[in-house]
Amino acid sequence: MPLADAVRRHVKDGQTLALEGFTHLIPTAAGHEIIRQKRRNLTLIRMTPDIVYDQMIGMGCASSLEFSWGGNPGVGSLHRFRDAIQNGWPNAVTISEHSHADMAGRYQAGASGLPFSVLRGYVGSDLPKHNPNIKSITCPFTGEVLAATPAINPDVTIIHAQKADRKGNVLIHGIIGIQKEAVLAAKAAIVTVEEVVEDLEAPMNSCVLPHWVLAAVCEVPMGAHPSYAHGYYDRDNAFCKEWEVISRDRDRFLEWMNAHVLGTPNHAQFLAYAGIR
Repeated sequence: MPLADAVRRHVKDGQTLALEGFTHLIPTAAGHEIIRQKRRNLTLIRMTPDIVYDQMIGMGCASSLEFSWGGNPGVGSLHRFRDAIQNGWPNAVTISEHSHADMAGRYQAGASGLPFSVLRGYVGSDLPKHNPNIKSITCPFTGEVLAATPAINPDVTIIHAQKADRKGNVLIHGIIGIQKEAVLAAKAAIVTVEEVVEDLEAPMNSCVLPHWVLAAVCEVPMGAHPSYAHGYYDRDNAFCKEWEVISRDRDRFLEWMNAHVLGTPNHAQFLAYAGIR
């Protein structure tokens, strides 16, 4: 299915939306398509939100963010995210910050049909003072007081992977992160892939997402740029450094987004216009 059709069919205003990917396989092309279709009032969820969430927040797609750590990896701050929090530009964005381990546990709980996650990870942390969704629970066996946080069940999860076969089964390998759990926790899941093949040729113990848990599979080569896709292309560190300059200024940010994302009909044209491929 074309990515534009998948987003048009499954991503609606006001939904909770998780675009997951850890270090690599970040679904940037899907984020750009959501920007093109001008979705609004989204609650974005993500472990380590980076450039694509900076772009979506700066273009007014989000009203809130649930996350653990946010930044342009190896470069610095997310200036559009910061501007939304500090100045309400282009609109105010509320935040709910958690730890990495907590976000992973919350996805796991959501995928398992459980109402909450339990962990020790907030001992000595100030986050429970600022996040009302981090509560305490007493273990019925030991009496130990632990942290409890609500399960994550996104309306839609979007991930990027290496391959899909023609039945719609998806192979993902390398650093998998929390993508599998984020898909299984969601009401609907979209996967963009580097290529569609006749046979996944999945080695033993691979992570294969079966077609019946996915709402749409879309072939989008280089759909994770500027992150890397293990086995296909490297991280574009030059672009990440360039984004630091582009995103600092509102006018320069809007000029870049209007020309490169809103001004192009799809990801292939975006890559060509940006001189990436």
